[in-house]
Amino acid sequence: MEAMEDESLDIKDDHNHNYCGSANSKVRTILSSQLSDVTTVPQSACPTVPGGELGTRPGKLWSGGTGGSKFLDSDTGSESSELSETDCTAVPANAEGKSTLDSSSKFLLNAMAVEDYRKNHWPNLEKAIDRLLIQNATDHISVSYAQIYGYIYKCVCQQHSELLYSDLTSKITNHLHQVSSQLQASPQDNLIENFNVVLTQFTASLQCIVPVFIYLNKFYIESKLNRDLKEDLMKLFADHVAEKHLETLMPLLIKAHSMPFQVQPSTMASVVKGLYSLRPEWAQLAPALFSAFIPQINPPAVESQLPDYAAHDQKLQMELSMNGFPRGDQSRKRASEDS
Repeated sequence: MEAMEDESLDIKDDHNHNYCGSANSKVRTILSSQLSDVTTVPQSACPTVPGGELGTRPGKLWSGGTGGSKFLDSDTGSESSELSETDCTAVPANAEGKSTLDSSSKFLLNAMAVEDYRKNHWPNLEKAIDRLLIQNATDHISVSYAQIYGYIYKCVCQQHSELLYSDLTSKITNHLHQVSSQLQASPQDNLIENFNVVLTQFTASLQCIVPVFIYLNKFYIESKLNRDLKEDLMKLFADHVAEKHLETLMPLLIKAHSMPFQVQPSTMASVVKGLYSLRPEWAQLAPALFSAFIPQINPPAVESQLPDYAAHDQKLQMELSMNGFPRGDQSRKRASEDS
């Protein structure tokens, strides 16, 4: 019997790679030493992939249990959607505890899975995030979204959701620190335009980043943190960029609003609406400014204040006339009509 087991260690893998490693593998040695008395565990229970990662290679996984044996398709995920690095350690319940891995074995498996994440998964994701963060609205960056989604799917299934979320937020936070430093170095006369550029660019980047991280958002951020990925990332922009420049930006916006066309109306509208979407309470810092671009900022109109509204309109018309915007010939309703 021992000779047969020694020979099984040298069996080459088939086209599905359904074997548990060679005789020199550390994980195979540990598992075989602890499961030596269990003869019912199939050799294909622990498919391996390059780098020693367990349970992540596409192929058929064999699952043994008291309810019978069945094949699990790791490509479709129909039976193993929550695949983890410990799935390959499942053995029949009648093994009387001999098949249970001790703490040192589990620590080794977890360490190997984290090492694989650090070496293979996160570096590829980090490169893709870098490219998406620096793109402009008119850029067309070639990124394999299917490949990125595949990495994220594996990370979540291997119980790395918390680690992946931490790395993602840290990466974007560092990027926003650089953006804030660039705005700090820009002249005040161009701060409104430059702020609009970075806000627009970051928003466009999130339109690519958030969908590709949808699996992390659904099965970790929403279900465990009760939050939303896009809201979290926009909050990072508010904390590390907008809030740091708000004290300088707000007076410039109020001044530009009092002098029509000093800044392009589309830029003014984009910045004011963007600030309001980040934190609606900022509208209370300049209600007149925000009410010009966002409805229902001011309280509802009342009949007793109609004279005040008329006086305000007259004042605005006078300011426009003084700034070179004549009212034109008021003797006709339409300038194109001929008498």
